Amino acid sequence: QMIAEIYGLLRDGYGWNAKQVADLFARWNEGPLKSYLVEITSHVARARDAESGLPLLDVIVDQAGQKGTGRWTVIEAQHLGTPVPVIEAAVAARNMSAAAGLRVAGESRFGPAARRLEGAADTAQLERALIAGKILCYAQGFAMLQRAAADYGWPLPMADIARVWRAGCIIRSAMLDDMAAALEEKPENLVFAARFAEYLAGTADSLRAVVGAALANGHPVPSLCAGLAWFDQLRQSR
Repeated sequence: QMIAEIYGLLRDGYGWNAKQVADLFARWNEGPLKSYLVEITSHVARARDAESGLPLLDVIVDQAGQKGTGRWTVIEAQHLGTPVPVIEAAVAARNMSAAAGLRVAGESRFGPAARRLEGAADTAQLERALIAGKILCYAQGFAMLQRAAADYGWPLPMADIARVWRAGCIIRSAMLDDMAAALEEKPENLVFAARFAEYLAGTADSLRAVVGAALANGHPVPSLCAGLAWFDQLRQSR
């Protein structure tokens, strides 16, 4: 979902075409964001529709389906009393995506929300924002697993889970190597591990800037916004 939000900003905010997006994500896949999802995004953005010759992203039906795993995760998180707002926002975004008729009626009645963003896209800032959002999403997911382990008496080895996810999983990512090492230290939350606290110190301001610009100009970024709000709540002792 966060990848889709960045794509939306590039397309609707900065007027980028699919090839430009593909090239950018291919570059990002050589750095900290290296992952299956970033890699496949670059391939999908480069794909062409066989009939029209247009970029596939420009002609594909814009209604997301889902298998239910996200919904189950959100339901279980509520049972556990563990906040996973990034995942909740992603599920809600899929539901809104599926409601095409409602979106068409909304744009017809109120006009399109999104406006062009000023200047050229700061791709380094967008990359840092996505890094921060990704860390915060993983942090919420691991926190949920930790809570489940405590409540249900399950011996869930968090570092080993991170290692399992490194291969053969849709969320596999190079960053999971660092996460596995960090979780060996058994931090109260992934964001408190030294490596990821350092990551966030260098990327959270970019996340705030990207979210702020998006909201000010009518671009929906629900998961990025949810990650930032969770991080801000985490930093309020009272």
